[in-house]
Formats: sequence, structure tokens, C-alpha cells
Amino acid sequence: MREPKLKASSVVKSLHGAFCRDVPQKELLTIAVTKIREAGAPYTSVFIYLLDETRNTLVLEAFDGRATDLTSIPVGEGICGKAVAEKADLNIPDVSAASEYLACSSETNSELVVLIRRHDEILGEIDIDSDVPNGFDDVEVAAVKEVADALATLL
Repeated sequence: MREPKLKASSVVKSLHGAFCRDVPQKELLTIAVTKIREAGAPYTSVFIYLLDETRNTLVLEAFDGRATDLTSIPVGEGICGKAVAEKADLNIPDVSAASEYLACSSETNSELVVLIRRHDEILGEIDIDSDVPNGFDDVEVAAVKEVADALATLL
């Protein structure tokens, strides 16, 4: 099995260090998206959305890469909202074939959404857009999941 481009253990170590320094949540999330994107392709743009207090809307809390107009997404809409509604991570190898895709950029070819969960409770998600077609294999998905699991314990 190949090594992932995303060195999740390094990202998790940075998050734990920041948490121990009592950084605000926003800064913790910013560290996560920045460190993930630094892995390079396929990590073109990285977003973290958290569920609002109503648990009906995802709210953009941090991003690195291309900016997006999608600062809030109702649960059930788009790939991000669908992941929460279905309580499942979603790996979309070709966004042009996904009818529910809400475009952030015309250059995006694939998307990965990994839920941030604390036990059965969904707190939010890591949403990654990639310019690389079929950008995320099982190795990369597992690495992002490791970061999401760390965030679940730190938020």
C-alpha cells in the first residue's frame, strides 16, 4: 500500500499542539485546512463546514484554496448536505456526473466529503475539491478521516 500524500499524523500533531495552547476553534480549523491543502494535489481547495445550532445548515468555518460563495448549505442539498443527510462520507470521482453537485469552481473535477463525528453525532465535515479527476483513492480518504476524527475530539 502506498503512502498518502496527506501526512495525517503530522496534521493531527499540529492540531493537538494548537489545542494544548488553547487556540480558538476558528484558528484550530484554519490550521487543519491549511495543513491538508499543503499536501498538494489532489487537495486543491479544503473547506470545513460545521452544523449550526439548528442542525439543519452547514456553515463554512474555515477554508484554504479557492474561495466559495457557498458559506451555508442546507442539510440535504449538494454533495455536502447529502453527506450529512445520509450520515456518510462521499467520494465523488467525477462531479460532472453528480446531479446534486453545487459548483464552487468550474475547474473542480472530483470532491471528497468526510464527516466530523463524535460517536453518532455529526459536528460537521471536511470538504475537499480537487482539480484532479478521480482524485481520492482509499489511502487519501483514510488520511482525511484521521484528521476528521482528531477534530471530533478537539472541537
